[in-house]
Parts: sequence; structure tokens; C-alpha cells
Amino acid sequence: MFNFPLSFVESLLAEDLPLDDVTCRLLGLDDQKGETRALARDSMVVAGVGVATSLFRVAGAEATALVKDGQTLSPGQPILLATGPAEALHAAYKIAQNVLEYAGGVASRARLMVEKAKAVAEVEVLVTRKNFPGAKRLSLAAALAGGAQVHRTGLSDSILIFAEHREFIGGVAGLARLLPALAKKTPEKKIAVEVANLEEAKLVAQAGADIVQCEKFAESDLKATVLEVRAINPKIKIVAAGGVNGDNAAAVAATGVDGLVTTWPFFGKPKDVKMEFKAI
Repeated sequence: MFNFPLSFVESLLAEDLPLDDVTCRLLGLDDQKGETRALARDSMVVAGVGVATSLFRVAGAEATALVKDGQTLSPGQPILLATGPAEALHAAYKIAQNVLEYAGGVASRARLMVEKAKAVAEVEVLVTRKNFPGAKRLSLAAALAGGAQVHRTGLSDSILIFAEHREFIGGVAGLARLLPALAKKTPEKKIAVEVANLEEAKLVAQAGADIVQCEKFAESDLKATVLEVRAINPKIKIVAAGGVNGDNAAAVAATGVDGLVTTWPFFGKPKDVKMEFKAI
């Protein structure tokens, strides 16, 4: 279960309700009772259900999730039901709708990519830390609901050496000299290195890298790299990054890589979720 602390839910609500709901107050809706149902308008992989229900509860309503994250929904299928004071329903419903729509879009794109990739190879789709700033928690949870895995949550959880790092240590050759010492310093962590071509991949594989990340390789070059690098170290992991998306996921997966590193699920059209109100 992905962790969404109460403070996170409260912060979402506070963005839209910094003080009071002027409209509900002027209409005198504080004592009125009602219910709100969220329904899928599109076919979608649902995500963000726990956050959406928590939003209603924090606002002062009762809420029940009718589905679980990761389920595939048909148009018209209910997602959650909330009951309580009308002002509580109005306080939470738009933020809850936004969460379900945006998270549903990410989850649905992730599922599409996973299905296309796994149809041709036993490979993982790995979402990066390149999500929209401020939306990391929801983005990662939605991608997991869609069947993807997490490449990196941030700079603190893994070692990934880019060309931008190598600029300060003598390039790929300098890194190759440093890799044995780095491995000794971090015996519990794997060292990943991003490379731009086959020669760089072979050099870092020979030096002891655990993971080779191939950045923007053509599919033919990627297949050749997989063969040559695995000949050096059969246990090494190879992932493809840069431009991997729903259109080419199957072709990239067929090259023999272990993972598809992608930002594609994070950016695209949200799904459409309808919020129905009914006075009680």
C-alpha cells in the first residue's frame, strides 16, 4: 500500500478551501444532507481511490470506496460514495475528482505500456522521478496501480551515474577507474551508469557496473548492446531510457533489455470522472 499521510490529504483540501466556502455559506447549506457518487465516464484503470475517500472524510463526510486501485473500470461504473453535510461534500468533491482523473490517466497509460511490453518479453516498465513537481506521491502510486514499477523515487534511494557526473571525474574512462572503489564503499547498493553508445556500455560493464542504462539508443543498436554487454557479464542488468513510450514499448522490450525506463505515463490526458450529487 502506498503511504498517503493525513497531512498530505489535508494539504490538498487546504489548497482549495483556505478559509470557508463562501457559496455554501451564503446558500445556507450547512445543515443540508446529501450524497455524492464518483463514476467513471471512460474505460480506465482507477487510481487515487484512497486519497479521494480520505478527502471527503477530512472534510466531514462519510465515504466508502467501491473499487480498489488498479481495477479496470467500464464507463458508468461507480468508484466511491460519500454522504454527509452538503458543505462537506462540496468542500471535497472537486479535489477528489481531480485526483481520480489525473491518477486514472497515469495508471491507464502505465497499464497500456506494461501490457504492450509484457506481450513480447518478461520485462518491467520503470517510471522515473521526472513527474510534475509536487505530484510525485500521486504519480508514483498511480503508476504502480497500472502495473509499472518505480525506477527511482529520488536522489537518495539509488546510485545512477550520468554524463553530467562524469564531466567532473574524467569521463567514462575516469569512471571506469573509480567503479571498483565505489563498489567497495557501497556493498549493499547496485551501481547504475547511463551510457550513450555501445563502447561506453562495454567499458562500464567491464569495470563492474551492475546496471547499464542505455539512453536514446536505436532499437537495432540496443539489441546489439544487450548481446555484447551480456557476453561480458551475463548477470548485468540493462535498461532502456529516453523516448520509451506506449507506441514503441513492445519493440524496445523485444531487444532483450530488463526494463523500460519511462516518463510517458506521467504526461497526458486525464481520465473523465463524473461526480453525481443527490440531496437527502
